[in-house]
Amino acid sequence: MPVKSLANGGFSMISKRGFLTGAVAMAGIAMTSRLHAGAASDPRLPNGPDVKPISREEYAARIAKLQGLMREAGIGALIVESGSSLRYFTGIEWWRSERVTAAIIPADGDTVVVTPAFEEPSVRETLRIPAEVRPWDEDQSPELRMAGVLVDRKVPKGKIAIEPTSRFFIFDALRKQASDWEVVSGEALVNRCRQIKSPAELALMQRANDITMAALRYVHGEIKPGMTQQDIASLMDKTSAAMGGPPEFSLVLLNEASAYPHGSAQPQAVREGSVILMDCGAQVHGYQSDISRSWVYGEPSARQRKVWDTVKRGQEIALEVARIGTPVGAIDDAVRAFYTREGWGPGYRLPGLSHRTGHGIGLDGHESPYLVHGDDTRLEEGMCFSDEPGLYIPGEFGIRLEDCWHMTASGPKLFTPLAKSIDQPV
Repeated sequence: MPVKSLANGGFSMISKRGFLTGAVAMAGIAMTSRLHAGAASDPRLPNGPDVKPISREEYAARIAKLQGLMREAGIGALIVESGSSLRYFTGIEWWRSERVTAAIIPADGDTVVVTPAFEEPSVRETLRIPAEVRPWDEDQSPELRMAGVLVDRKVPKGKIAIEPTSRFFIFDALRKQASDWEVVSGEALVNRCRQIKSPAELALMQRANDITMAALRYVHGEIKPGMTQQDIASLMDKTSAAMGGPPEFSLVLLNEASAYPHGSAQPQAVREGSVILMDCGAQVHGYQSDISRSWVYGEPSARQRKVWDTVKRGQEIALEVARIGTPVGAIDDAVRAFYTREGWGPGYRLPGLSHRTGHGIGLDGHESPYLVHGDDTRLEEGMCFSDEPGLYIPGEFGIRLEDCWHMTASGPKLFTPLAKSIDQPV
């Protein structure tokens, strides 16, 4: 019978007696147990202090801030469906499906949550603010329930906003059911709240980054010739989980695949001279990390060293430009100008930097604002970003170094130190 190989994630046919098959399976289980035990006990994986989830008081402050912004903008309510913004404002951890769960947050008064009747007990488990829950049955319209909330809460006729990632079918049904109100984008409202991280949010992100960096250090020391990208990613996931940081993603790009920012379907394995690019993240109470490291297995070539050093300098330039009040797009412009002088690009052309210099991060791995040409959002204290100005050479290799930072009054503060060199990447 086929036995799943724990080393490569695939299946292999073992034409042996049943007892030998069982022995192979048990050996694989024992190997996995050793990985967990090694990750949990290795001195390179220090256990940091526990951090607390967002408090009920902070959720209440978020609602109060949002309501103040709505009153200033003349908006009567914000509709937020399942997703990271629903979690941000209410604590509710729920996924998106064809069955709508959403919060109606009026500019004045308590929030109302609309959810399928059979999901109500589960939704209440993570609700962290005072709110009425109005269930709807399978033969009823959740958007009609939302319109009823607007009437009952005496939301003035005029504008109501919808969270910007909400799906069209909700928007379309809502504007028909609530025809007395104009439905507009709530992007500006949500951004003004979520872009600025509190000390509690920063602490959660710091913990997530600490876990990811320590896990990378462990995995870096365990890589051997012949390992595939799946082998390395699996080890990274197990290591991160053993430290208390459930992995969000573990992207491993080897050899030529490193030249493509999100990889290739072609199988790759570690060999002498391999470029190894790891882009990994964990989450702590929903808040995420995002760290990339690149290095060479064995002795790097002069070209590999030069590209690595150029990317390191790109990271440094991004941090040097970041100051309170600076448009975030100017950070991307400064890095890209340096790369152009070094012979890369120009602009987003390859070989060079084909993606933005960085992105906002928090409850989502990618969130606004973005370090990209043309984004004129001004840097404010509490904003968080990745710093990842990679360089990619199709047909050869790519180098990406990535660390996250948050803006302070005196300048950017890194969650993790920049890599020292291609020989000491972690």
